[in-house]
Amino acid sequence: MIFGVVGLLVVVVIVGTLAKKQLHAVQLPAEVTGSSAVADQTPAQQSRTLQSKVQDDVNKALEQSKRRTDAAADQ
Repeated sequence: MIFGVVGLLVVVVIVGTLAKKQLHAVQLPAEVTGSSAVADQTPAQQSRTLQSKVQDDVNKALEQSKRRTDAAADQ
């Protein structure tokens, strides 16, 4: 009986630690969004901000790839 309770407490501590790590991983650092006002945003707004940042970065990478391909084809 005592070993069951101790085992349960160990599992609760492990799950709590993992949940805490996951919650800290979800928070956006200020350098990702380009502003320090992220703390004032709701999670939905943070998500949209991050999505638009990623989309902009992907578009820039695709444009850069196209320019390199065009430059290589011209040579």
